[in-house]
Amino acid sequence: MKPILTLIVVGFSLTAIAQTKTTTALDEKYEEGLSLFFYRNTLRMLNQTDDPAFDELIKDIEKMKFLMINKEESKFTSADYTKLLTGYKSESYEEMMSGRMEGRSFDVYLRESGGDVKGTIILANDSTSLMVLDILGKISLSKVPDFFKAIDESTDIGSKIKDFTQGTDSKKKKKEPTID
Repeated sequence: MKPILTLIVVGFSLTAIAQTKTTTALDEKYEEGLSLFFYRNTLRMLNQTDDPAFDELIKDIEKMKFLMINKEESKFTSADYTKLLTGYKSESYEEMMSGRMEGRSFDVYLRESGGDVKGTIILANDSTSLMVLDILGKISLSKVPDFFKAIDESTDIGSKIKDFTQGTDSKKKKKEPTID
C-alpha cells in the first residue's frame, strides 16, 4: 500500500472508532438536534478564564461529540432512552455512575481495554432535553457536573445551546415565513 493511502486508511479507522455506533445512530435519527464535535484544542478554547482545573479536566480527552436533542420536538420517549442505554451496553460500555443534579439525571458509561479507559459516554437527561457527550478518552467522574457547567457557560457553545433550546437556531429561522 502506498504511504499516503495507508495514512488515509489509518486516519479513517481512527475517526470511525472515535464515536460509538449508538451515538452515530442517535445523531442520524434525530438530525434536527444540535450536534457538535470537539478536539482537545477546541476544548481548550472553551476555557475562557484560563482555569487550570478545566485544563486538568480535559487533559485525557482526544475527541468528543456533543449531541443535544429537544425531547418534545423529536418525540424522544423514556423507551427511546432505555433503548439508547442498551445500545451503549451492547458496545461494551459499562455503567459507572448515575446521579441527579439541578433537575438533570446523569448516567456515565465507560469502555475499558487493558485496564485503561478508552471511551466515556455521559448522558444528561431532563424533562425537556437529552445531552450526550461521546468522548474518546476519559474525564474524572467527580468532575462531570463541572464539565457540563463549563459547556453551558462558554460564550459560543452556551449561546448555541440557548438558541437551540429556545427554538431560534438557524435551521428554524430558515423555515419561518417572511413578510414583505
